[in-house]
Amino acid sequence: MEKNALQQHRPVAIWLFIGVGMIIIQVLLGGITRLTGSGLSITEWQPILGALPPMNQQAWQEAFDKYKEIAQYQYVNSHFTLSDFKAIYFWEWLHRDWARLMGIVFAIPFIYFVIRKKIDNSMVRPMIILFLLGALQGAIGWIMVQSGLNEENLYVSHIRLAVHFIAALLLLCYVLWFALKLATPARDISYAPSLRRLNIWLLVLLTLQLVYGAFMAGLHAALAASTWPDINGMWWPSGMFRQGGFWEDIAHNQVTIQFIHRGLAYLITILVGIWWWKAAQTPVYSRLHRIRYLPLLLVLLQVLLGVLTIINSQVSIPLLPAILHQFTGMLLLLAFVWSLFLSSGKAPASGRTGN
Repeated sequence: MEKNALQQHRPVAIWLFIGVGMIIIQVLLGGITRLTGSGLSITEWQPILGALPPMNQQAWQEAFDKYKEIAQYQYVNSHFTLSDFKAIYFWEWLHRDWARLMGIVFAIPFIYFVIRKKIDNSMVRPMIILFLLGALQGAIGWIMVQSGLNEENLYVSHIRLAVHFIAALLLLCYVLWFALKLATPARDISYAPSLRRLNIWLLVLLTLQLVYGAFMAGLHAALAASTWPDINGMWWPSGMFRQGGFWEDIAHNQVTIQFIHRGLAYLITILVGIWWWKAAQTPVYSRLHRIRYLPLLLVLLQVLLGVLTIINSQVSIPLLPAILHQFTGMLLLLAFVWSLFLSSGKAPASGRTGN
């Protein structure tokens, strides 16, 4: 019975896993857009007509003239030529067009699955939530960009950037969880309550860490201290907690933000080591036991990429290690969503507890 259900749900699960991959690419494009300062290059939101970039010299000049009206051009990029503008326009355009493509990839198969009755009643509510989260993410993105299209703000607020980023990760995790429910046999789901509790704490800390990752990117905070393992030659760097208030310090002070980001990384690495040790005690035939090395390898790679980004940020933030750092962070998050799913089984009828 279960095998038949898995076979029936397989096309929908594959569709959702494709969606997971597309969301990851979209988040990475968002990171590139922020790090290249491209986010305010397109000053209009045209869901249909905006799918194509300017098609002739006059259209390019009109788009450039609109960009010249905002503060980012006037105070930061006044030296830009039309060629410079095209370079930053590309990344924002690609970011928006990938979102449009995602909408098509989600909508058309959904209609097909409804017609072919591949979506049963148990999937209706999750599907509604999925589309609402997708629409919310698009709305947050445009509100975020619009907030910077004025004569005062040089960049979009890093707080709004963090909200946009976390909303995307929420959508990403939801789609993955939904796909896992349709694709995972019951025998792969273990009862491991203590491991599950640790997993939840790790997801909480990872979410906080990713928020601070968005703060790091939004404020280019890596430029404030490009040394490791110390911070500008100090273990408790000067300049921390001197912004004039607790919130101002933890959310706006570049040095404090980097200090917290590094500290969370060390704490998460230690807890992932503990998680690995506890996962090693699960039954050797279980899926949890077989994937136990994945989070450990990802967190070590994540720390390495973070260090490489920091020590190479003397003048500007290196794009490749920074984006790989973000990519690995998302994979680590998804690995723990997967492990949480795999450890959420019900207690055996005999009442025996797991790890």
